[in-house]
Amino acid sequence: MVQATYPGVYVQELPSGVRTVTGVATSVTAFIGYTSRGLDHRAKRLFSFSDYERAFGGLAADSELSYAVQQFFANGGGEAVVVRVPKNDNAAAIAVATAGADADAIAAATAAGSAAASITLLDATDGTGDSALVVTALSRGAWGNQVVIDVDYFDPITKATYADDQAFNLTITDLSTGTVEKFEGVTMDPTKANYVVAVVNDEDSGSELVSVEVPDPAAGRPVEAGTVGDDIDFADLKNDLDYSITLTSDTPDGIEDIDVPVIGAGETLPTSILGLCRLLERKINVALKAVPEAAGAAVRCVPSSSGKGVRVIASFASALGANDASLTFTDGAPNNALAALKLADPLSENVGAYGLGLGRTTLAQTDAVAGRDGTILPKTADLIGNEAAFTGIYALDKIDLFNLLSIPDATRAQAGNSAKLDTTVNPNDIFAAAMAYCQKRRAFLLIDPPPEVKDVDSAADWKSSGLTVHEKDGAAFFPRVRLSDPLNDHQPRTFAPSGVIAGLFARTDANRGVWKAPAGTEATLSGVQSFVYKVSDPENGALNPLGLNCLRNFPIYGNISWGARTLVGADAEASEWKYIPVRRTALYIEESLFRGSKWVVFEPNDEPLWAQIRLNIGSFMHGLFRQGAFQGKTPREAYLVKCDKETTTQDDINKGIVNILVGFAPLKPAEFVIIKIQQLAGQIQA
Repeated sequence: MVQATYPGVYVQELPSGVRTVTGVATSVTAFIGYTSRGLDHRAKRLFSFSDYERAFGGLAADSELSYAVQQFFANGGGEAVVVRVPKNDNAAAIAVATAGADADAIAAATAAGSAAASITLLDATDGTGDSALVVTALSRGAWGNQVVIDVDYFDPITKATYADDQAFNLTITDLSTGTVEKFEGVTMDPTKANYVVAVVNDEDSGSELVSVEVPDPAAGRPVEAGTVGDDIDFADLKNDLDYSITLTSDTPDGIEDIDVPVIGAGETLPTSILGLCRLLERKINVALKAVPEAAGAAVRCVPSSSGKGVRVIASFASALGANDASLTFTDGAPNNALAALKLADPLSENVGAYGLGLGRTTLAQTDAVAGRDGTILPKTADLIGNEAAFTGIYALDKIDLFNLLSIPDATRAQAGNSAKLDTTVNPNDIFAAAMAYCQKRRAFLLIDPPPEVKDVDSAADWKSSGLTVHEKDGAAFFPRVRLSDPLNDHQPRTFAPSGVIAGLFARTDANRGVWKAPAGTEATLSGVQSFVYKVSDPENGALNPLGLNCLRNFPIYGNISWGARTLVGADAEASEWKYIPVRRTALYIEESLFRGSKWVVFEPNDEPLWAQIRLNIGSFMHGLFRQGAFQGKTPREAYLVKCDKETTTQDDINKGIVNILVGFAPLKPAEFVIIKIQQLAGQIQA
């Protein structure tokens, strides 16, 4: 308020009361199920299948979800949320085998279970020191065996060893994807803000590959990875001598006595540590490429922690089966290059890079646990998850919004038999939990038919009595679809249709709006080659009145979706939520107004507030009317927004309640087009 204290003109800006209600997204699709890699039970947003490949490893033959996500993006999907449910750890089977004291059975049961790769880093080079740091992959699976850890003490500010003898740099690399995470200047001191456990395990800014723990608070920092030489005196290097070294690896396959000519007589010697590192790295890698046994091996040379020496880090990938191999250097001929390069004693020889899951009892690492995928796909309880632990479906609590939910694993077929349901999953239990969650989040559930539902009779029985989920926030589709499988020479494979349907919903929303039925001649199913059953017109006429949406093939148009009814869309029910676009439009309006009306809370509950509410919500509804979302030629016919003393009584005001009534006249699809043709008799001319 302006305080007028002297004669003059005062300018004051007054609020208009306009608060824009922004419509939410309508086709963000959540997928729950097994993926070949990725973080367990953590919802991750994706905007392309390339994003999926980076985060979850791409297509996998035993991952129904991976194909569903690919089909979603291929059919026009724009944004997905994926929750990885790992393979079952088979704890019960291991316990039974252990009780029987049968070593072979124990080994078999353990191998069938999944495990997260891990390694313990020690604080002494002889391998007998204290356990400094336990590094564990964030999710179970063999993917963790491709993660390598680098530890160094180089302070990038002082260009020398960290003054704090508890400080170090931790670099985490996923060799399978090329992802690199670096945490500089972390410390073993729990009293400091850069404590390694707090930094790496931070949920927002920490690692997306591993977690760490310090089992022994008295332990020092982990040993530097690589072979760390002493400080080099460049005065010892002479231009008139040939320098060479011989290197040997203790990997399982072994690399024996590889001659590495570092520099020849008359060549220009480097004059800096960085130049020497680049020279040495190039020469060693050239020598390794010439040796068949060293396929997949690579070496990186960087300045040592003092900034005056060389640190050699070896990466021996899948070809040699050991990412944590070390190198041993011996004198080459004709001159002793080791003495000049200070790679002879005294030096610190350690693993080239610590490798998760790769066993070694010396060289400052121990207690390796190999990452395993397991053999038992997620069961019913795994997919449903635990609400308190945010697992399974409830991992979606961690994200702000999703609109569609697909669970391809709920109707997973048996391995090698696409016509039989995997008995470890119960579709009705999974869909019941998913439906309850969708109603809580104002989302829409896409339900797939089980593999046994492969003709009209079985489809009618399934929809009428086999499917126990019966709510307005979902829809069921028949039959299952067949697409080419890139992992099997593009041979046709049967899939649940929800991934394709979710992509269709997204494409229709983007092109026409959520109020347009995702069905009809425009609703083509990209990539679908055929269906497990070809539905005819009379058969469609038997299933449609039951509220089961059919996928069909028409000449010219190809494979399309030919139904738009919800689970309560059977003719006998006469539900007001019979059609998918009507229900999804209502969910869209509800979620948009829920988010766009939060400003109302704690405002004075009287006519000025009610007028603002009518203005803001009315503007939102009028915008939808102008886009063609409602029936009616005028706004009065199309929608209403009422908030006044009739909707909010004095008793409501006393209780702190403001009631807002929003109504709309939904567009309903022209499901049956009836054309009447009449033959005209000759007309008498007047």
